[in-house]
Amino acid sequence: MTAPSTYGLSTQARNLQWLLTDLVEEVPGVNSVAVVSSDGLLLLSSEPAAESPQGDRPKGPRGASADLATIVSGLGSLTTGAAALMEFGTVKQTMVAMENGSVFVMSISDGSLLGVHATPDCDMSVVAYHMALFVGRAGHVLTPEVRSELRQSMEKTP
Repeated sequence: MTAPSTYGLSTQARNLQWLLTDLVEEVPGVNSVAVVSSDGLLLLSSEPAAESPQGDRPKGPRGASADLATIVSGLGSLTTGAAALMEFGTVKQTMVAMENGSVFVMSISDGSLLGVHATPDCDMSVVAYHMALFVGRAGHVLTPEVRSELRQSMEKTP
C-alpha cells in the first residue's frame, strides 16, 4: 500500500496517518480504511487516489476512498437516526457483513467516524479490536485544527 503524502503536515496529522496505515498493513483482512468528519467529508484514507493515470476508476471502496467515505457517512447517519428513534443512546459500532466483504463503522469523537472495508473471511473481533485501539489513540488528537488540516490535505491529493 502506498500511503498519501504526509509532507507538510503537523506531527498530530502525520501520527494519525501512520496509525491508519498501520491498521491496514497489520490487521489481516483489512482492505482499506477511511476517517470521515461529522459532516461527511473525508479526512484520512488508506488510498492515495481514486483514479489511475489512465482515468480508470477501480470498483468498490478498495480503490476509491470517496466511495468508502460516502458509505461510512451514510451508515453512520442511518444508525444514529435509528438509535435516536428507538431511544437506544449513541451508536458505538456498526458492522455490515456481505457475501464478498464487510464494512465496519465506529464513532471516534465529535461525530467523526472510522470506516473499514474488510474481506469476508476477516476475523471480525480482531478488526473491531484494532478499530477500538485506533479510536482510543486518535480521539483526543482529532481537534478542529487537525481536522481542518487533514481536510485541506485531502483536497490537495491528486
